[in-house]
Amino acid sequence: MIIENVARHRWIALLVLSTTCLVASLGLYNAFRRKRPHQAGTVQGLCGLIGNTPLVKIMSLSEQTGCEIYGKAEMLNPGGSVKDRVACQIMQEAFASGRLKTGGLITEGTAGSTGISLAMVAKAYGCRCFIALPDDAAAEKARLLEALGAEVQRVRPVSITHPDHFVNVARRRAAAEDCAVFSDQFENLANHRAHLQTGREIWQQLAGKVDGFICGAGTGGTIAGVSGSLKQHNPRVHVALIDPPGSSLYNKVTRGVMFTRQEAEGKRLRNPFDTITEGIGINRETSNFKLAQIDSAFQGTDREAVEMAAYLMRNDGLFVGSSAAMNCVGAVKLARSLGPGKVVVTILCDGGQRHLSKFQNPDYLQNHSLAAQHQGQQLDFVM
Repeated sequence: MIIENVARHRWIALLVLSTTCLVASLGLYNAFRRKRPHQAGTVQGLCGLIGNTPLVKIMSLSEQTGCEIYGKAEMLNPGGSVKDRVACQIMQEAFASGRLKTGGLITEGTAGSTGISLAMVAKAYGCRCFIALPDDAAAEKARLLEALGAEVQRVRPVSITHPDHFVNVARRRAAAEDCAVFSDQFENLANHRAHLQTGREIWQQLAGKVDGFICGAGTGGTIAGVSGSLKQHNPRVHVALIDPPGSSLYNKVTRGVMFTRQEAEGKRLRNPFDTITEGIGINRETSNFKLAQIDSAFQGTDREAVEMAAYLMRNDGLFVGSSAAMNCVGAVKLARSLGPGKVVVTILCDGGQRHLSKFQNPDYLQNHSLAAQHQGQQLDFVM
């Protein structure tokens, strides 16, 4: 009897131990799936690969500011940029509404990244893609668009009020044929809706420990969606804008009016604003930007962006594009404003591979008196 009881207790102990190990293993597996869902199993088509990008702690910026600064690594999306999210959302909603069908045409006017994402996603949906591109955009973007099968029309940069502005050219092309949709990334609120998910990911990845978020704005979709999502979780999260030279959004946030000194003096440069950064900065308020919940704004310079890109490559091995570099400039400014010990997040929109002819071209930078000069780990180039 004693032997039987001992055996039974041992069997029960083994069963409890096995069950405990199984529960622990399932917990670790599920945690792994939540952290890296793309590696844990299969996904449904191209759009299944988009999103759930990692947050990378940028060690150099964190050490120099005394804050934890994270970058959402959107260059790891299959199309190489944050715009993959928007392209997928726009296509999904166009198909769901019946406005677009297989074999149809999607059009957009863009400085590059949105067009690349749309061209890629359009193929996955069996659609054609037309992109109107300003002719001062980086040449490699046009080549990549063509490689992805898009029809590309390069146009001179003019005001949005001009009929030959690249956005207006794309709009006319969609109106000229049946089963064609102008994606309208600036005014289409699918852009904002796509980035509600970006904000949710940030919140989950940091377990709610977010003090500040900052990024630049072009269409305004990223800052609108992320700010709305983060503030839904915690209204005290401080959301800030970083704005490049000549853009009016800084003035809109800080003064309530769209105004730039250049325009007040009657100076119109080759663009509505004059900056080396691509994809951010604008002189009008879009429907997406109107939804942004912004607490403060900073201005950045081309010099700061160029120095930041070189700094990140030198100290962290991160090769980033112009808007990502400007976002990191903003992250440093926001970290200084909030004070040591805070957690600040920004967006690494794309990698430097798309900027080899301009922003990441030493000769181009030298010719425009923008060659990086700073050395070392100090951030004294950020004003």
